[in-house]
Amino acid sequence: MASKHDHQTVPLSVLLKRELAQEKIEKPEITHGQASQSKKGEDFTLVKTECERVLGDGVTTYSVFALFDGHNGSAAAIYSKENLVKHILSAIPSELNRDEWVAALPRAFVAGFVKTDKEFQETAQTSGTTVTFVIIEGWVVTVASVGDSRCILESADGGLYYLSADHRLECNEEERDRITSSGGEVGRLNTGGGAEIGPLRCWPGGLCLSRSIGDLDVGEFIVPVPYVKQVKLSSAGGRLIISSDGVWDALSPEMAFDCCRGMPVDAAAAQIVKEAVQQKGLRDDTTCIVIDIVPPEKNNPPPAPPKKQGKALIKSMFRRKSSESSSHAEKDYCEPDVVEELFEEGSAMLSERLDSKYPLCNMFKLFVCAVCQLEIKPGEGISVHAGASNQGKLRPWDGPFLCSSCQEKKEAMEGKRPSGRGRYDSDSD
Repeated sequence: MASKHDHQTVPLSVLLKRELAQEKIEKPEITHGQASQSKKGEDFTLVKTECERVLGDGVTTYSVFALFDGHNGSAAAIYSKENLVKHILSAIPSELNRDEWVAALPRAFVAGFVKTDKEFQETAQTSGTTVTFVIIEGWVVTVASVGDSRCILESADGGLYYLSADHRLECNEEERDRITSSGGEVGRLNTGGGAEIGPLRCWPGGLCLSRSIGDLDVGEFIVPVPYVKQVKLSSAGGRLIISSDGVWDALSPEMAFDCCRGMPVDAAAAQIVKEAVQQKGLRDDTTCIVIDIVPPEKNNPPPAPPKKQGKALIKSMFRRKSSESSSHAEKDYCEPDVVEELFEEGSAMLSERLDSKYPLCNMFKLFVCAVCQLEIKPGEGISVHAGASNQGKLRPWDGPFLCSSCQEKKEAMEGKRPSGRGRYDSDSD
C-alpha cells in the first residue's frame, strides 16, 4: 500500500502549461481580407466587425462575415445581404446572457434564413442565392450555409475542418433522397434521344442545388433551411477561408491554405482567387474572404502548422463538447489542442431544427411565431410538431409555435403541398 508521502511528481513544464491555460483570453484579435474576380456580377459579401451584442457597452462584441453567390440574377443575393442579419438577430431574445446568446445562434440562423426566403419570395422575383454566414463571438465560430459556397477552418495545430455543407445534388445523396421522397425528381438534363448531360438537377426548375434562398420558380423541394455548425477554437486561434464555388471548383482546401501560407489576410484572399482563376480560368464569379482569429497582440499571419495527413484529418479531430468536466488533471494537459465541436445539425425539417427540447426554455415565446416573430393570439399558434409522422415523446401541443403563414411554408418545404404551386404562395389554386 502506498504511504501518504508517496505522490506522482509533475514536471515543471506541465505546471507552467497548466498556469498558462488558466489565463483565459476572452477576446481574440480578428482580421480579415477579401478579394474577387467577377464574371456575372452575382457574388456579394457582408462584413460587420465589432458589432455590439449589448448596445453601448463596447465589450460584448461579435463579428459577421457572409458570402452570397447569386444565380439567375442578383436580386436574391442583394436582398439576403440587406436583410438576413437582422432576421437572425431578431430571433434571439434580448434578455439572454453571453453564453445563452451564443447557444441560441444555431436556432436563430434557421429562423432567419427561412424568414428571409419567405419575404423575398413575396416579391415574386425568381432569382436565388447560396449563403455562407459566419458569426464569430470570442473564440466561438458559428456557420450557417445553404448551397455550394464553403467555409473551411485551419486550426493553429494544422487541422482542417469543414464548417459548412455542400448542397450540390451531385455529391449529396441524403439531399437527393429527401427530394425524391417528397415527390420531386432528380436527374440530368435530357437533350433528346435518351442522352443526358451535366450535373444532377432537381425538377421542375433544373437547379443543381438542393438548398438556397429564393428560387421561386424552381418548386417547393429547394429549401432555405441551413446546415449549421458551431465550434470553439483553442486560444491558439486559426484561419478561416470563406469562398464561392468559383474557388472550390478549382482548389482543394489544402491547396487554398497552402497557396497563401504566411501571408496577411488581404494578400491571402487575393492569392487564393488568383490561384483558382489560373487553374480553370474565370468561368464564374470567384470570391474569397480570409479571416485570422489569433491571440491579442499577435496580428501576424498564423505560423505554418505542423505537417498533417491532409484529408484524413478533416473532421476526425473534433472534440465534442463534454457534458461532464474531467476531474483528472492529467487530461487537462495531455489532450491535444484541437477544435471543440459545440453544435452540428443539417436536417431540412423545421420540427427538428426548432426542437422544444432545446435547453434554452426561453428561446421561443408562447405567443410569438418561432420563425417570423409575429405575435400570435392564444389558440392560433400551430405547433411546429403538428402532423409529424415520428413525434416520439413530442406532442402536437408542445411548442415552439408557428403562425399560419409560416406553417404553410413548413408544409411546402416538407413536400406536403401539390407540385406546381409556388412554395409559399397560399393564394394559388
